Amino acid sequence: MSDVRALLARARDWMADDPDPLTRAELGRLLQAATSPGDSGAALAELADRFSGPLEFGTAGLRGPLGAGQSRMNRATVIRTAAGLGGYLREHGGDSVVVGFDARHGSDVFARDTCAVLTAAGLSAMVLPRPLPTPVLAFAIRHLGADAGVMVTASHNPPQDNGYKVYLCDGSQIVPPADAEISAHIEAVGPVRQVRRAEDGWHTLGDADVLEPYLHRVVSLLPPGPRDLRLVYTPMHGVGGQVVHDALVAAGFPRPGVVPAQAMPDPDFPTVAFPNPEEPGALDLAFAAAREAAADLVIANDPDADRCALAIPDPAVPSGWRMLRGDEVGVLLGWHLVTRGLPAGSVLATSIVSSTLLGKIAAAHGLGSARTLTGFKWIGRVPGLAYGYEEALGYCVDPAAVADKDGVSAALLAAELAAGLKAAGRGLTDVLDELARTYGVHATDQLSVRVPDRALIWAALDRLRGTPPASLGGRGVQRVEDLAAGVDGLPPTSGLRLTLSGDAWVVVRPSGTEPKLKCYLEVVEPLGPVSGPVSSTDTARDERLATARAAADATLRAMRLELAGVLGLG
Repeated sequence: MSDVRALLARARDWMADDPDPLTRAELGRLLQAATSPGDSGAALAELADRFSGPLEFGTAGLRGPLGAGQSRMNRATVIRTAAGLGGYLREHGGDSVVVGFDARHGSDVFARDTCAVLTAAGLSAMVLPRPLPTPVLAFAIRHLGADAGVMVTASHNPPQDNGYKVYLCDGSQIVPPADAEISAHIEAVGPVRQVRRAEDGWHTLGDADVLEPYLHRVVSLLPPGPRDLRLVYTPMHGVGGQVVHDALVAAGFPRPGVVPAQAMPDPDFPTVAFPNPEEPGALDLAFAAAREAAADLVIANDPDADRCALAIPDPAVPSGWRMLRGDEVGVLLGWHLVTRGLPAGSVLATSIVSSTLLGKIAAAHGLGSARTLTGFKWIGRVPGLAYGYEEALGYCVDPAAVADKDGVSAALLAAELAAGLKAAGRGLTDVLDELARTYGVHATDQLSVRVPDRALIWAALDRLRGTPPASLGGRGVQRVEDLAAGVDGLPPTSGLRLTLSGDAWVVVRPSGTEPKLKCYLEVVEPLGPVSGPVSSTDTARDERLATARAAADATLRAMRLELAGVLGLG
C-alpha cells in the first residue's frame, strides 16, 4: 500500500510541475482512474510504467513514447534536457546551438522549448526554418560553426514516439563521456517550473542560411555524367520529399515520380505499419508506382531522411521489385566512390554488424578500412573517413560536410551510379555479381524480434551467453565474445559476437532505439580462382555464382532458425 501511495505522490508532483496543459490533463485522468472505486489495476500499472524512472539520456539522446510522465517524451522532459545540455555547454565553454525538428507530433513544440531554455541560459540558439531532414541539421552545425546541435526526431520509430538527438561541434552525435556528463547535468536540474524560458530572442534561420548551401553541397558531389533514369521516390510521410526532389532536379535528373499517398509529411504515417523502409510492406505503394511508371529504380527515405533504401526490378519476386539489403547498397556506393577515385590514405568504414566485403574492397585498392560499434556516432569519427555505412540503410558519403548518415546525398549518389550503369547497358545487379565473383558471395541476413518487455532481451542474451550453441547452420561456433567486455579495441557495448567456421559470424544485440533484439549474420562462400575476363554471359561463371549464392542462403536460413530456437523468442 505504501508503494501505491508513493507512486500516486510522484504522479501528483509531476502533474503540478508539468508546463503542458495537455499532458497535465492526461495524467489527471490516469490519477482519477487509479484512485476511483472499482478496477483501478490497469491505471495503476500504467502509472507505474510512466514513473518507473526517467527516460534515459544516452548516446542516442532521448527516444520514447509521447505522453505524460517521467519515462515519456513530453515538454517537461524536453525542458529538463535542454537545461542540462545548456549547463554542459556553459561548463565546456560552448555558446551556440542550432536546433532542427521533423514533422512528428510535438516536434515543433519541443524545438521551441529547447530554444527558449537555451536562450534564457545565455546561449545563442538558432532554429531551422521548418521541418527538415536530420542531415540538414547535421550539416548546419559545421556550416554555421555551432558548438552543438539538437534534432527533435524519432527517425523511423512508430508514430507514437518522438526523440531528441544531440550533436557536438564536430557534427557527430555524442559519445561517452559527453553523454554521461550531459545526463548528470540533466539530473541536477530542479523543478521544471524553475527552469527559465525566454519568450523570444532566438534566431530562426532562412533557407539561404542552411538549406541552399546544403543542397549546393550535395549536388556538387556528383561529377557530370549520364542522368537518364526513371525514378520513383517516397519520403514515407516524412520531411525528405521536397529536399530530395530539389536535389535530384538540380543535379540534372528528370523529376522523380513520387508516391502520392506518402508525399506529404504526416505524423500518423497512415499507409505503413511502421515508417521504416526495412519493414515488410513499407514499400508496397512505391513498388506499385514503379510498375506503373516502368521505373528503373525506387528510392525511399525514412521519415527524417537520414536513411535511404533502394529497390530494383526483379521478375523473380511477386511484386516485380526487390529491395536491396543495406549491405548491398553500402557496398555499391562504396565501390562507386572507390572506382571514381579517392585520395591516398582514405578510409572506408562499417560497423561490426555490417558485411566485411567493403573492407576487402578497400584493401584491394590500397585504402584503409575500419569497423566500429553500431551507430554513426562512431563511424563519423573514424580518422581519414572517406565513406562509411551500416547495414540499417545508413550511408555517410560526404563526411567532410555531414559526419552522420545522410539519406539525401546517398539518394543522389545511388541515382548517379544507376544512371551511369544504365548508359553502359548494365545495372546494379551486374556490379553485385562482379563483386561476388571477385571477392566471394557475402550473404547477410538479420533476425529481428520486437518484444513487449525489454527484460526478455536480457534474458535471451543471458541464455546465449550461458549456453552458446556448438554450431549454427552446420558451421562450428569457434569463439563467443561478450561485447560488453570490449572487443578489437572497441568500447564496451551490450551484445555478443559468435565467430563461426568457414568465414561466418553472428552478432546479437539489443536495438538502441526500439524494444527489439537484433541478430546480424554473414556467410561468405568463395567461388574459387577465376582466370580470364569477367563475362556476364559466361554460363559456367553464372552457374558457379548461382550455386554459391544458393549455398550461402541455405546456410543463413538454417542459422536464423537455429538461433531463434537458442534465444527462445520464436
